[in-house]
Amino acid sequence: MNAGTYPTAWRPPAFFGSRTRQRIALFCGAAYVVWSLTDLNIDVNRMLAGFPRALNMLARMIPPDFGRWALLLDGMMESLQMALAATLAGALLAVPLGLAAARNLAPMPVYAVARGFIVLGRTLHEVIIAIFCVKLFGFGPVAGLITLGFASAVFLGKMLAEDIENVRLGPVEAIRATGAGFGQMVTYSIVPQVLARTVGVLIYRLDANVRHSTVIGIVGAGGIGQTLSASFSRYDYDFSAAILLSIIALVALGEGFSDWVRRKLR
Repeated sequence: MNAGTYPTAWRPPAFFGSRTRQRIALFCGAAYVVWSLTDLNIDVNRMLAGFPRALNMLARMIPPDFGRWALLLDGMMESLQMALAATLAGALLAVPLGLAAARNLAPMPVYAVARGFIVLGRTLHEVIIAIFCVKLFGFGPVAGLITLGFASAVFLGKMLAEDIENVRLGPVEAIRATGAGFGQMVTYSIVPQVLARTVGVLIYRLDANVRHSTVIGIVGAGGIGQTLSASFSRYDYDFSAAILLSIIALVALGEGFSDWVRRKLR
């Protein structure tokens, strides 16, 4: 065979089996994006009018006003307390939920109920849950604590269940062969295999709760977010800038703590 018939340059394989189907898929995707933009009824003039208002807001944010540091500190401490307490409560609730949602441990009826609860809980965003909790329990950190605790339990329970389903069956069968009960089997064959990853996920959730605690406060669930929402409502933009900078510092501190703990665990 003539060497000239072989391709001289490598081309990646097509995503959809052939170049023609790939071009058709890309064309359909581009057409859908264009249709979506036209169907959203975007008002370009209104968007352009917002830029001067944004510049005016930024100008009024400078310099940030840290004069009300006591109010700022109270909001930050409230957010931290909500995040820590919610993470602890969520971790305690996630243990039975994760065991019930693991297919290799729980019978089918228990598994179906636990998985359904996890799916339902993960369907609702923290802000949506916070709105319900504010309506039920009123404004303040109680609504935020319940919101973050529920979200943490669902998230940690799902991750724990998936880790349990992926454990090696050898240690489990060996412990069962000794006549050990369910609790002993979980303690001596499941826990050692999932502990390190579960602690890492728990630290990640703590970091996420610190960030979420600053968001759910905007709908009245306590924390620094509620202080931020009130400052924007009063057009107190210099104090809003101080709050935003404090939130950035808090999240950065939480990220650094999370990285430090993960390095210690490795």
